[in-house]
Amino acid sequence: MATARFSAQLTPIPVFLCVYALAWLKWSVPGLVGMAYLALSVLTFAAYAFDKAAARAGRRRISERALHLLSLAGGWPGALLGQQWLRHKSVKADFRAVFWLTVLLNIAGFVLLCTPAVRTLAAL
Repeated sequence: MATARFSAQLTPIPVFLCVYALAWLKWSVPGLVGMAYLALSVLTFAAYAFDKAAARAGRRRISERALHLLSLAGGWPGALLGQQWLRHKSVKADFRAVFWLTVLLNIAGFVLLCTPAVRTLAAL
């Protein structure tokens, strides 16, 4: 049962990979965008790991605002993995609500910026 819940919590990652693949096929999204998501996810996961270690040791922590900004910038897959694998920031309801808002905003921004109309406007 716990494994099923764990897997369900990670569902947004493969869903986004499908959205990214479709955008790449349909709108020729640059591969650099995918590399940016990967790099930001690794950075964000590392930030969660550092914050978890700091919390356990009673040291200075990374602010929730910084964690949310990393998620909003595209590191949300790494944040989601950090929440699940490290069991960090996975219970606090207020934090989770803002986190999911950053995920929605990031995906909406990704889709919007990938559409040909917006890309044409950006090129002007």
